[in-house]
Amino acid sequence: MATSPTTARRTPQAISWPVPIGTAAQRAGISARMVRHYESLGLITGVARTEGGYRQYTEADVHALQFIRRARDLGFSMEEIAELLGLWHDRSRASSQVKRIAQQHIHDLNDRIAQMQAMQRTLQTLVSCCKGNDRPDCPILDDLASGQAEHHTPRALRKSLPNQ
Repeated sequence: MATSPTTARRTPQAISWPVPIGTAAQRAGISARMVRHYESLGLITGVARTEGGYRQYTEADVHALQFIRRARDLGFSMEEIAELLGLWHDRSRASSQVKRIAQQHIHDLNDRIAQMQAMQRTLQTLVSCCKGNDRPDCPILDDLASGQAEHHTPRALRKSLPNQ
């Protein structure tokens, strides 16, 4: 059975390790700049170099880069990723350590979501108070110019409410 050109392109090519930074970055789904950044942070260590000084990445390095990319996709901080990487490499770890980090991250995400929802409600209120016409007065700009973080009723809405 003949292989079509389309099928041939999908077949993974055998790779000869170690690989240069561009190949490592491509296989990890990140840029070469990010590879260098993660290395500078100490997340990837012991990268070999050629006599010409070019970085050479092993299959384990690329796997670690994929781990970092996935952790970043889930919103973990660099400090959390460093801790998770350490636990990933520590075969004597307790999974409770990893779970604690993930649970704290969920708590932090919930806090950020609540803050963003509050911002959204405030902006929706301000937008609803703005006539959006040709006149220069704008409750959105007035609120921003007030410099006050309004945790309750936005200034623009207070202006539009009857006196209390």
